Amino acid sequence: MTQTPVTTATVAAARPATWWTPRWSNWRLALVVAAVVLPASALTLPVNAAFWLSLAAATLVAVTAVVDAWGRRRGPLLVAPALALLFVTNLFPLMWSLGLSFFRYRANRGAAPVFAGFANYQTVFASPIVWDRLQTTALVVILTVGTQMIVGFLLALLFEKEFPGRRVLLMLVLTPMMLSYVAIGAFFRYYYEPTFGLLSQAVRVFTGRPFILLDTPARALAGIIVADAWMWSPFVMLLVLSGLVSVPAYLYEAAEVDRASWWRRFWTITFPYIRSLLLLALLFRTIEAFKIFDVVFLLTEGGPGTSTETIGVYVYRLAFQYFRTGESTALAYILLFIVVVLTNLYLYFVKQRSAEA
Repeated sequence: MTQTPVTTATVAAARPATWWTPRWSNWRLALVVAAVVLPASALTLPVNAAFWLSLAAATLVAVTAVVDAWGRRRGPLLVAPALALLFVTNLFPLMWSLGLSFFRYRANRGAAPVFAGFANYQTVFASPIVWDRLQTTALVVILTVGTQMIVGFLLALLFEKEFPGRRVLLMLVLTPMMLSYVAIGAFFRYYYEPTFGLLSQAVRVFTGRPFILLDTPARALAGIIVADAWMWSPFVMLLVLSGLVSVPAYLYEAAEVDRASWWRRFWTITFPYIRSLLLLALLFRTIEAFKIFDVVFLLTEGGPGTSTETIGVYVYRLAFQYFRTGESTALAYILLFIVVVLTNLYLYFVKQRSAEA
């Protein structure tokens, strides 16, 4: 029985490769290199050179990941084109804009970005305009989400029972949710129009003169809330209705035998089935209302004056009217951080309720 002589090459081949071993399948080392190259090139090199060097580092990570998975992990390889498309269309612009938030840069000028550190974030936090727009946004969120929750819940109670024409009426109620923001904005702009709008014509019957809804801050805010609630109350209704129709009928039958009141049946039977769905609707609508832009811009453009200018409209003005690109991206990431915090608070409370149950 012969023995294979042990050589240095054999020992080297048998030794497991570490993460710092240079080879085409070592995606971990490529990822570390990219993590070092990206910020270093952005801070020390000209913009064009930093761009191409960052692109080369990202390509190196992609190539090493494909080589590592080739022949061993066919599943990840099959989804790799979709992940690459997701990176190009979503993740790369997100990271690029995050980088811009640390530079002084104006998109309407040919000058190269100048590194400013956290100066843009300091400017945003010190701006009284930002805090005023955040207060306006918070007021809009509270009023519009509260209206949507109440109206959606009442609509769900209405459509819980079978009645003639229920299906047709349900389709009509769901129609606003399927329309685009542009259509909603155009519809309510004409609806509020003081010369020939339906609202002005109805008020003229009693007062004899046109009615201008959007001429005062309070009424303009009310017009925005009505338009947004008209569009998204059906969304809340669908979530609540899905919980209502899932309640077993025998629970209500047992409650009737015990002669429980309507409120008792609702609180002990119905509400536990729809509570999580109500919280989910509250989360979704709060996040969307916090980012509200389309309805406000189409109806009032932030007016009268700046009384209805939300933080979303202000970010738009910073980026595309004042061309303060660095500040606008910094403010956008602050808003993203706020949304992430709200989402995590929701998940924390849901987890706490589940643990108590």
